[in-house]
Amino acid sequence: MTVSAGPARPGRALRAPEATRSNALPAGAWWLWALGLATAASRTSNPLLLGLLVGVAGYVVAARRTDAPWARSYGAFIRIGLFVVGVRLLFSVFLGSPIPGTHPVFTLPEVPLPDWAQGVRIGGRVTAEQLLFALYDGAKLATLLICIGAANSLANPARLLKSLPGALYEAGVAVVVAMTFAPNMVADVVRLRTARRLRGRPAGGIKAVLQIGLPVLEGALERSVAVAASMDARGYGRTAQVPRAVRHTTNVLTLGGLLGVCAGTYGLLASQGAVYGLPLLFAGLVAAMAGLRLGGARSVRTRYRPDRWGARAWLVAGSGAVVAVAMIWAGSADTKALHPGVVPLTAPVFPLWPAAAVLIGLLPAVVAPAPPVVAVANSEESQ
Repeated sequence: MTVSAGPARPGRALRAPEATRSNALPAGAWWLWALGLATAASRTSNPLLLGLLVGVAGYVVAARRTDAPWARSYGAFIRIGLFVVGVRLLFSVFLGSPIPGTHPVFTLPEVPLPDWAQGVRIGGRVTAEQLLFALYDGAKLATLLICIGAANSLANPARLLKSLPGALYEAGVAVVVAMTFAPNMVADVVRLRTARRLRGRPAGGIKAVLQIGLPVLEGALERSVAVAASMDARGYGRTAQVPRAVRHTTNVLTLGGLLGVCAGTYGLLASQGAVYGLPLLFAGLVAAMAGLRLGGARSVRTRYRPDRWGARAWLVAGSGAVVAVAMIWAGSADTKALHPGVVPLTAPVFPLWPAAAVLIGLLPAVVAPAPPVVAVANSEESQ
């Protein structure tokens, strides 16, 4: 029995469409969104705001990731972030910290060091202030890694390669291969562990890890060889003949533009360089873009179905930029709220309007095309 679809409801027209090859978001939009969240995380050490950033990134990943191999790497980045926090705490416990403290937690045996190693200690008294400072510091780095992991889970690396300028195409291929290695390795580990469980073999323990490691490395090597062979078959690496004057002009514009960007950025960050910082930054960006444009003339490549930046892509990228700008502004307006002190011990406050700005990062979960839902027949329909 077939049920005819009724008239479309008004609310359905406001929902995001189902993602297809034609309307999928460009990978650059996801990376700009994730880098905006990462920039916001780098401007604060408040654990409440860092936890909110992780929650925003996790919700968007859960709502918009697909079943592709690279989409399964988000959990691995979360575990890496927790590992970073643990390592930071261990270093603070065993190697000490310059943070003064008046609330000792425990005392470790201290190893005597020679006079030339003054300022360095191994062991000794561990205070609550230094542990809290290490926890804040490790949480900031972990949040950065998790935001980058969100981009890896949502963006197709092959689609990101299409958006690169021709002058950066060779370097972009190396970066794409490096970014796809970790997600593919995680997918291989999950696949091999599932196969071991189906065969009745243990999937945990040191012995299982050693037995899984060799097939994983072998599969990574086979993929690398296959990628190299396919690139060679497509004529990758060919360069066009360009005049020497064009090459020299390209090098001058690119290097001069990068120097201008560095000097302009330093001027904006310094307290006395705000006058010349913005003009230098703008001139450096223009020169660098002109150099990349000229450098792309050497690269002979074709582009198949280039990504189009529609309104949804700009909204996704803009939401990350708004979060970053708002957090930078909040850092100059209310430093204490974004960087809670540890001496003396005080509970971190929850700043309302920076938190509201972070919630703007949830916009991709609403406007980005939704991944296709695989319909699974239930037991009643099968009967």
